[in-house]
Amino acid sequence: MNRYSLAVLDFIIGVFAFYSAFYIRFDGQIPEVFLSVFNKFWLLYALIKITTFYFLGVYKRIWRYAGIRDLLVVVNSVSVSILVLITLGYYLRETVPRSVYILTWMLDMIMAGGIRVVPKIYYERSLKLVPRDAKHLLVIGAGDAGVLVVKELQRQALASLIPIGFIDDDTAKQNIKIMGIPVLGTRAELEQVIKENDIQQVLIAMPSAPGKVIREIVEKCRALRVPVRTLPRMYDIINGQISVDLIREVKLEDLLGREPVKLDMERIAETIRHKRVLVTGAGGSIGSELCRQICRYDPKEIALLGHDENPIFEIELELRSKYPNLKIYSIIADVKDKNRIIQIFSEKRPEIVFHAAAHKHVPLMEYSPGEAFKNNIIGTKNVAEASDRLSVETFVLISTDKAVNPTSVMGATKRIAEIIIQYMAEMSKTKFVAVRFGNVLGSRGSVIPIFQEQIRQGGPITVTHPEMRRYFMTIPEAVQLVLQAASMAQGGEIFVLDMGEPVKIVDMAKELIRLSGLEPEKDIAIQFTGIRPGEKLYEELLTSEEDTTATKHKRIFIAKKQNVNKYELDRLFTDLSRQQYPNDREIIFQWLARLEKENDKEYKVSVS
Repeated sequence: MNRYSLAVLDFIIGVFAFYSAFYIRFDGQIPEVFLSVFNKFWLLYALIKITTFYFLGVYKRIWRYAGIRDLLVVVNSVSVSILVLITLGYYLRETVPRSVYILTWMLDMIMAGGIRVVPKIYYERSLKLVPRDAKHLLVIGAGDAGVLVVKELQRQALASLIPIGFIDDDTAKQNIKIMGIPVLGTRAELEQVIKENDIQQVLIAMPSAPGKVIREIVEKCRALRVPVRTLPRMYDIINGQISVDLIREVKLEDLLGREPVKLDMERIAETIRHKRVLVTGAGGSIGSELCRQICRYDPKEIALLGHDENPIFEIELELRSKYPNLKIYSIIADVKDKNRIIQIFSEKRPEIVFHAAAHKHVPLMEYSPGEAFKNNIIGTKNVAEASDRLSVETFVLISTDKAVNPTSVMGATKRIAEIIIQYMAEMSKTKFVAVRFGNVLGSRGSVIPIFQEQIRQGGPITVTHPEMRRYFMTIPEAVQLVLQAASMAQGGEIFVLDMGEPVKIVDMAKELIRLSGLEPEKDIAIQFTGIRPGEKLYEELLTSEEDTTATKHKRIFIAKKQNVNKYELDRLFTDLSRQQYPNDREIIFQWLARLEKENDKEYKVSVS
């Protein structure tokens, strides 16, 4: 129905509602005096109504897609029309019973809303064409996310999934229907509901559910050979909107997921909003995610600095498509090149720097200790000194749990980088801080992509040791906490992120095999290859000498400062200025021992 037809209908409904109000008020016997009032006012009311509907945008809406907000516009428009009529009646000194106004308002609102709801109902029913291969879907979670997904599935023509019912633990929702779909039980009744209703697919619509809940659901469905899909975790949903397009397979990070991070968004925004931000290592896993999340907080401009041109080009394209009005600068440079870094800082004048550039692969750095030294120590020193020289407000070093009691070259060089940052904080107006956390799931070169490739090739999956454990966090989760820590920076802190409980690598391998629809040892073998040079069975987030103090955020702590031998640090800086770089892991560990002043501390120096 077009707008003109609707306007004509609204005119007729207005007249009918006004007359019906008089008719009802006087039980069908309208006195002559009030009939005279009706004859004076019916045309006036109908014109007022059409004019109000026009100016309040009622005729600008497509009613087959209407929702509650659209109907509220009709309610408001009818209400305004009645108020205008009452005002005119007062000034014209015409007596109209108050009940007539109320009845007109009610009748007009019901009829004007009704003619708009009918096309919507007809349209949605016309879409319920069920293809033969459509699968019966059980939605776990009858909250906002689950309801929105069901609503969209019901609207889609020829949808491949037919919502059969909900599962929800809320007792108030039991035995009721939502969007015409029944709530069939709780999670405890999941197996029974699946069997009784011929469920062919399960959707977990709980973006904030902890990993143990998702794991329990997956295990029950796996036993019944029913595939499970899910919506992303809440921190993966960029704009906070849920849609069918976001439905995906269950990933390992879903099973390991913890309570979603609660952020002080305003504090982070105050730190970044309208600031010039520079990210080193912007093409890497952490660096690129930093760029994505920083851009959400409306920086003045962002500089993407990296050594490898292809990843920088890719993240630039992604950001430009999402933030076309943001100034984005892609810079190809090596953090080891001091003069180039100073030139960049002089040109871009960043106010906040996130230093994510680093060599991170433990076994590789054991065979190239000199490269680890230059990139992780000299690179950090160059970027830090440029930040001090050009009066950067805040400098954030991305560190690692491998810097704690290090047994690897990578860990030792990152610990020295932390020491340099704390030293710089004492003599600079720039707030220098470090953020220390463990492994991130899905980063390039991490165990998850390696295991997935080994599964694709039919196995075996190679694990170094049956007891090897690691702390894990998703990349978006880690970066959210990095930004929160940056907003707390006072200078000199080493922030330590709560990584939860360490996870056995072999258990992760088994879960990945099962998520692929296979069985460990039966379909895919697991081989233990032995610990590689520089690796530890267990990672730590604090040294034995460190303790932590709490912050306002329950997932972020501050490691108490350790004494640093400043004389040895000055000697190190002197050697670096002379370009005397060690290419021997023993020398690197000797430097670290001298810097940390506890000369009796022993670092394992195993040469492979």
